[in-house]
Amino acid sequence: MRTRYIILFLSLLFLSLSYYSYPQSEAKKSLSDNPTQLRQYVTDETGTLTPAQIKFLNTKLSNEDKSTSNQIIVYMISGLDGESLEDVSIRLAEKNKIGKKENNNGVLMLIVKDDRKIRIEVGYGLEGALTDALSSQIIRNDITPEFKSGNYYGGIDKGVDAIIQAIKGEYVADEKPGSGNNLCYGLPIFVMIIFGIIFFFIFISIIKGRRMIGRSIYAGKSGWSSGGWSSGGSSSSSFGGGGGFSGGGGSFGGGGASGSW
Repeated sequence: MRTRYIILFLSLLFLSLSYYSYPQSEAKKSLSDNPTQLRQYVTDETGTLTPAQIKFLNTKLSNEDKSTSNQIIVYMISGLDGESLEDVSIRLAEKNKIGKKENNNGVLMLIVKDDRKIRIEVGYGLEGALTDALSSQIIRNDITPEFKSGNYYGGIDKGVDAIIQAIKGEYVADEKPGSGNNLCYGLPIFVMIIFGIIFFFIFISIIKGRRMIGRSIYAGKSGWSSGGWSSGGSSSSSFGGGGGFSGGGGSFGGGGASGSW
């Protein structure tokens, strides 16, 4: 008899726990598992942009789609509820199939206002033009400075224009003097100064070396034939194998960059 009551009590307890836990799990919607179906080029779920601003941006992006087939989508939400920005972004881009199938030329600008985060998700077909490095520069130089001052519309508008220019190959990052890390062509100024001093002394030593070679030849000496310099006094010299920096090509499925303000 006692065993029967214990079994009945445990069964009721299990059913109660199941009943109360079910609505809670259903109520919490996962942004990455259940991404929103977007219907417009610009969707603002925070109420930040005015209807006139949304209309202007929608018109601009619609015209871009019609003229180039490049689809640029802007989606603004309040928070991520603890989820990963990159996961939410790529799921949104995939569900909404942004860009043409044959070109993979879609771009998603995801703005998370309360979390102060932003990501530019780039389709495979545009990775060569809108690289990770350029996407990051657009976020830093064009979007977040406006966001920091509370001008969300201005930041979005500038960001959209920069993305369009980058796709056309016309975007040039404009690093303001004294801002950021005080970079010069991607290198700190003090590094450039150090390299300049090194090259200066190397150049001086080369000039002195040539003069010594000339004097040795004039004096009929056969020295300097087995060293780094040839007796012929070659006019070409190399300061190490040069090479340019190449960035981009992330593995997030569509490429892109993330940032915050």
